[in-house]
Amino acid sequence: MGKRARNGSAGRERNRPHGGALRCAAAVLCATAAPAAAQTDYPLLVLDNLRENQDVVIGLSLVVGLVLFSTITALLYLREHRRWTKSEAGFLLELNDLRAKFDRAEVFLAAEPQIVIAWGGPSSEPEIEGDLGLVTDAPVARRVLAFGYWLRPDAAQQLEVCVEKLRARGEGFRCSVESLGGRTLEIDGRAVSGRAVMRIRDVSGDRLETLRLRDRLARTITELEALRGLLDAVPDPVWLRVTDGKLHWVNAAYVRAVEAKDSGDALLRGTELLERATRDAAAESRAKGLVWRGRMPAVAAGQRRLLDIVEVPVSLGSAGMATDMSEIEAVRADLDRQTQAHARTLDQLSTAVAIFDRRKCLVFHNAAYRQLWSLDQTFVDQHPSDSEVLDRLRLSGLLPEQADFRAWKENLFAAYQAIETREHVWYLPDGRTLRVAVNPNAQGGVTYLFDDVTERFHLESQFNALTRVQSETLDSLKEGVGVFGTDGRLKFFNPAFAGLLNLDPNLLNEKPHIDRLAGMSTLFGGDAVFDEIRAVVVGLTDQRTGFERRIACRDGSVLDCTAQPLPDGATLLSFTDMTASVNVERALTERNQALVEAEKLRNDFVHHVSYELRSPLTNIIGFIELLSDSSAGPLNERQREYAGYVRASSTALLAIIDDILDLASIDADALELNLGEVNIDRTMHLAAEGVQDRLAESSIRLNVVARDYLGTFVADSQRIRQILFNLLSNAIGFSSPGQTITLAAERRGDEIVFTVQDEGSGIPPELIEEVFERFTTQTTGSRHRGVGLGLSIVRSLVELHGGRVHIESAQGRGTTVTCIFPARSTKLDKAKAAPYRLA
Repeated sequence: MGKRARNGSAGRERNRPHGGALRCAAAVLCATAAPAAAQTDYPLLVLDNLRENQDVVIGLSLVVGLVLFSTITALLYLREHRRWTKSEAGFLLELNDLRAKFDRAEVFLAAEPQIVIAWGGPSSEPEIEGDLGLVTDAPVARRVLAFGYWLRPDAAQQLEVCVEKLRARGEGFRCSVESLGGRTLEIDGRAVSGRAVMRIRDVSGDRLETLRLRDRLARTITELEALRGLLDAVPDPVWLRVTDGKLHWVNAAYVRAVEAKDSGDALLRGTELLERATRDAAAESRAKGLVWRGRMPAVAAGQRRLLDIVEVPVSLGSAGMATDMSEIEAVRADLDRQTQAHARTLDQLSTAVAIFDRRKCLVFHNAAYRQLWSLDQTFVDQHPSDSEVLDRLRLSGLLPEQADFRAWKENLFAAYQAIETREHVWYLPDGRTLRVAVNPNAQGGVTYLFDDVTERFHLESQFNALTRVQSETLDSLKEGVGVFGTDGRLKFFNPAFAGLLNLDPNLLNEKPHIDRLAGMSTLFGGDAVFDEIRAVVVGLTDQRTGFERRIACRDGSVLDCTAQPLPDGATLLSFTDMTASVNVERALTERNQALVEAEKLRNDFVHHVSYELRSPLTNIIGFIELLSDSSAGPLNERQREYAGYVRASSTALLAIIDDILDLASIDADALELNLGEVNIDRTMHLAAEGVQDRLAESSIRLNVVARDYLGTFVADSQRIRQILFNLLSNAIGFSSPGQTITLAAERRGDEIVFTVQDEGSGIPPELIEEVFERFTTQTTGSRHRGVGLGLSIVRSLVELHGGRVHIESAQGRGTTVTCIFPARSTKLDKAKAAPYRLA
């Protein structure tokens, strides 16, 4: 029982809060329902109750929270319910509106025959609505998309491309096509709200006419824009004028010509390109409805220009265009100058040129053409036809003989319709050969070129004959000749080439490379010579040089090898068998050596004998002079005469011995010149005094003439006197009594010239070269006798001085011997030598 009591007490304790809570709630409700007079005491009562039990406060808080939550939830529900009701009403209104629009759309679709096709995306199925009878008789919607079923192939293909672009990129299009059934359809495609929509409508009657007019207007606007763009691009000024003459439109070239900012500025200011007189003339023609044309000067872009102006009347007013002809006129003037220059140039050519136009009339010819055919200037100035020219040449007998002249002429005239140049060879009756080239002109007509190739044909014939002769000549040569090309292969050889080198002719006929002829090295006795020959043949063109070598072959033969590069890059090899020549040369060398030794022995003998003879002769001459002086006793006349003969003969023999000694010294290169300053005038007088006795004996006159200021020159004075003495002695010997000998000297630039001239019988032309030979004398009817050493010594001494000797002679008119010495001194004697005469 106690337990149950405790349990009951505990149960009461557990149920106490709930009771307090109910009481608090009742108190609150009562407070809310109590009159205003009792409310002043109620808070105190509540506070007292709250102090009694805190659990009651907590429970009351929970109740109040639940009440507030329920209240807020109810309020939110009411507000959302009103919003949803309002939205539902809006949706109903929109739905009704859409239904109305849909009904109107159906009405619109049904109002005219059309088909609407819509695609939701690139890969979605199309939605097709409308009158399918426009394009197909079968009620199959998919057949509408088979464009080729109801359109021509080209139109169907173009529509396929447009639909693909519409579905892929949303590109709209509009076109008019004609179906296979004869209907005119307007197809419009565009993107609408992310969907691709295409509409096909049947257009007819006024709508069709409107569509055509709209297309025509679009084309007209496009063409107008294109035309204006084209006119803006042309360099010529173009303008439009209204009926009152004011500018209505100008292009960009007009703006540049009048130096305006743009076309609007030019129109606003009314800037005119043409002068007043030009505009008035154009307005007068425009008033009459005529096209006005003229070429007038004007200032365009600050420069004076020559304009070719055309102004045409139109419904708006007039349209004009100005073409700048300044450059064309300059080009035309330049062309005229060039044409004249070309004409002058063609007149200088040896090739005859004649140009005929498309009417076959002569329009140009050069001087060579007239000269070739001997045509009158009057005739060619009349511009005769090609046929007339040929007929005239045929009558003159200047054309080749033809069996059918008409057919030949027609064949020649076929060049007027030809494309390529034709060439002919005319063999004229007078023996000339002409190469005729007939060249068709681009503007019609032909140009004849006549070349006289008579000499060329003759030269070609001679060349071919010469080639055959050379080929036969090379084949008959004993020297081996071979020509190798730039590729190192044999191009030509003669039989001697194969024979001398022991090569197989069949191998050479295959034109082998030089490397295949390496067997020559065996004949040459080594590779060194062959390598040199190969280097010349296959070496670089700019590095090749000539090659000459004497080759001693193993078989005992001797070959002279010559390798010479040719101008065309080829190489000429020649081999000459010198075996016999070498053997003969060896024999001649040995014989020459023997002759040299014999010559030396002879010279030594002559020199020795001459020296041995000179001493006795000197003694004889001395004793004869002693006897002649009567110091050893007086001599009678006969004795004195005999003594004179002995002295003259001894003196002559001594001179011969001296000449022989001089020649021996010259031959042995032992004669030395004692060079010094030689007074020309004094030397001439000394030489003249040496022959004075002979002149007196022969009754011959001597004139010594020294021209100009001779002065001196470098030479051996004794040898110069010897030269002049020998020349004077030779002239005295070939002169007759009473004749005159002239010894003259002059200075010619850097040379001294001595001349000895006689009036004797002269020397025949065939004997002139022999007078300088030793021991050769020609009397030619004179009383001169000698051993023939004088002139030989003269030439040797002159050449030893570096000079030269000339002889001029004619039978019956005397002989002139000229000795020319180099002047090695510039000293001139101030005194001019005067000519004098020795008897």
